[in-house]
Amino acid sequence: MRYLRVLYIQVLIAIVLGVAAGALLRNDYPGFAPAMKLVSETFINMIRMVIAPVIFLTVVSGIAGAGSLKQVGRVGLKALIYFEVVTTIALVIGLVTANLVRPGAGVALPAGTASPQVSDLSKQAATVDWGAFFAHIVPANIVEAFAKGDILQVLFFSVLFAIGLKKLGAAGAGLLATFDRLNKVLFNVLHIVMRLSPVGAFAGMAYTIGKFGFGTLAVLGKLLLTFYLTGLLFIFVLLWGICRYYRVSLLKLLGYIKAEILIVVGASSSEAALPSLMEKLTAAGCGKEVVGLVVPTGYSFNLDGTTIYLSMSIIFLAQVFGIDLSLGQQLTVIGILLLTSKGAAGVTGSGFLVLASTLTALNVVPIEGLALLIGVDRFMSEGRAVINFIGNSVAAVVIAASENEIDRETYYRVVEGKV
Repeated sequence: MRYLRVLYIQVLIAIVLGVAAGALLRNDYPGFAPAMKLVSETFINMIRMVIAPVIFLTVVSGIAGAGSLKQVGRVGLKALIYFEVVTTIALVIGLVTANLVRPGAGVALPAGTASPQVSDLSKQAATVDWGAFFAHIVPANIVEAFAKGDILQVLFFSVLFAIGLKKLGAAGAGLLATFDRLNKVLFNVLHIVMRLSPVGAFAGMAYTIGKFGFGTLAVLGKLLLTFYLTGLLFIFVLLWGICRYYRVSLLKLLGYIKAEILIVVGASSSEAALPSLMEKLTAAGCGKEVVGLVVPTGYSFNLDGTTIYLSMSIIFLAQVFGIDLSLGQQLTVIGILLLTSKGAAGVTGSGFLVLASTLTALNVVPIEGLALLIGVDRFMSEGRAVINFIGNSVAAVVIAASENEIDRETYYRVVEGKV
């Protein structure tokens, strides 16, 4: 029974038990799902409490300790270009698949489509200022940014702090050594928290099934299946091809981060495995400064799963309403989503709010159709989170490889088991 001590096995068992518990207890114990939601959110909060300081210390140690300032700018620019290209391809894949499979054909709108939740989303979407999102990257108060755990603001300050520390030269060596020690302490804290991940995964899945059940899957099962198959196509065709070009194995990488993937499934949030991913990629030989820049930035700018979901949902709703979108209108969808999807990680209720704002801007598909997606959205959130997580993992590895900031010998030994 030694395998039961392995973390990813524990998380996998917890997910299965969570699904069973949610299905069996949802009718007899109405308080079960809210209690499981509380447990799941508590676990995620335990992860979140170390994210901001881990990002700060990792970026500062990487840039000030080894990287050149010119390289920092090059890595940042390369990451943004990579994110834009890959998310655009993800958008196109979502649109093409939805047009070919037509998951919305024959689906009838439920009674009472104009629900209060959709009305609230409509109001919020009208007030979203996507230009302000980019201005928001610069924090007015860095203490507040750390307190709120605003990843992009913390990252922005971390880069500036690292540059300032690097300019001190030898005089900053003592502070840099202290930061390295503090980072090790935080990762020790993270290891303690990660031992509780089976509990968090159990609670997350128990809440999902206990709250929403399987009933909505009967109506929208085709959409759900199409989304997951499209996600697999994206991962094992596009990301596989990118990895192959840079001489790394996608399957081996997925095996290396399998525990984190399962945690993301249970928590329905890629944020839950963010610090652990940064630690693992650094341990695998990827440069600290590359990991520290790419992974947190990708959390807001490289949402591959979210972009597939958004593009597919718009075509799905158009099909439900019998609206035949022209090629020009679908190209407009891509253009709008290239902007709106970038703010998804920074907005509460991001998936629906971004979708609502896109439909509002497009002004062709009625926003009331969102009511049809509310019930099934939770079952798609796991897929979005996993695709986002895998996409960012691949991005960090291939950008490190393109910068020659990966120790191939260490990577092949740790990740791929080659001697």
